[in-house]
Amino acid sequence: MKRTIRDLKNIEGKRILLRCDFNVPLDNYGDILDATRIISAMPTISYLLKRKAKLIVCSHLGRPNGYDKYLSLFPVAVFLMKYFPNKVKFCPKVVGPEVTAAVEKLGDGEILVLENLRFKKGEEENDAEFVAQLSALADIYVDDAFGVTHRKHASNYGVALKMPSAIGFLIEKELKVFDKAFQSTQHPFVAIFGGAKVADKLKLINNVMDKADAIIIGGGMAYTFLQAQGKNIGNSIVSLDQIDEAKKVLETAKEKGIEILLPVDHIAYIKEKDKAVKTVALEKGMAGFDIGPKTIALFTEKIMKAKQIVWNGPLGKYEDARFKKGTMKIAKAVAKSGAYSIVGGGDSVSAVNASGVAEKINHLSTGGGASLKLMEGKILPAIEVIDTL
Repeated sequence: MKRTIRDLKNIEGKRILLRCDFNVPLDNYGDILDATRIISAMPTISYLLKRKAKLIVCSHLGRPNGYDKYLSLFPVAVFLMKYFPNKVKFCPKVVGPEVTAAVEKLGDGEILVLENLRFKKGEEENDAEFVAQLSALADIYVDDAFGVTHRKHASNYGVALKMPSAIGFLIEKELKVFDKAFQSTQHPFVAIFGGAKVADKLKLINNVMDKADAIIIGGGMAYTFLQAQGKNIGNSIVSLDQIDEAKKVLETAKEKGIEILLPVDHIAYIKEKDKAVKTVALEKGMAGFDIGPKTIALFTEKIMKAKQIVWNGPLGKYEDARFKKGTMKIAKAVAKSGAYSIVGGGDSVSAVNASGVAEKINHLSTGGGASLKLMEGKILPAIEVIDTL
């Protein structure tokens, strides 16, 4: 069993390096569009502050190539200031003399937010020198960044190997939720997969087939499966190198008696006319960008019979108003079903939030790639190296 922050004793005045996942979407003005990941870290932050720890909070944001003022964590620090008045400070550096000086001035029960970890090349490379610099800032390391636990980066995997460590409440909750879903599965269990990249989901679909009663596939990845069935997909996105694997998945599901539901109609985009149309048959010049009304009805009927649902990936190009209906309708169906529901992945969670039914979903996972790895039955490396009890 991994050590949690509940197991940390006598932490008053201790410097704690807290790795969070504040990789939140920002608009062109630096305003936070969706604060779900910040709010999810609040229980851990509050717990440690009440025990008078000195919190050094670090996170990544986006994929910068060196310093990028548009990907600064300053807006996150400002957001935290509203929740913890007069307790939050921001340092525009990640490591170095300026950070060391700021840490020395930090009072008990205060927070120092460091600048974007990925402004330093050593973060994603798990560079030994960068790990040493981060480790020197604190006495204890706490990981609450579930979204990157499948990565071996300096700020999670690297520092956990060098310092006394524990996990925060967010990671603890995520692990318990997925363990319950796949060890104590409720039936009928319906798995819903969307998104564009079929390669990312094939291992997951194969693993879920040992548990699920039905698998719903939508989004861009559906067109690889439809082509594998010999269907005409027009100009829709397709992973030609995954056709054979898709065929194997369909064959395996048939052998195991697992129902796979694919789109039977579409909202297609005609690029030449910049037009969206409803269609059953995708002809040349048409690209499927959303599921159609018949598919929504088909998927909804299956969802309403479920006792457990896991959903990863939007069912269309939902960020475009013309192609968001399918994802929104399915989100509302999942909420209405009464099934024990887990939604994972940034796009899926954003879609659920936008649909207005987030409070009716049992668990919104903060980690896309990490949740996928858990559903695949994989060990998360950044959690594996955390101290055990």
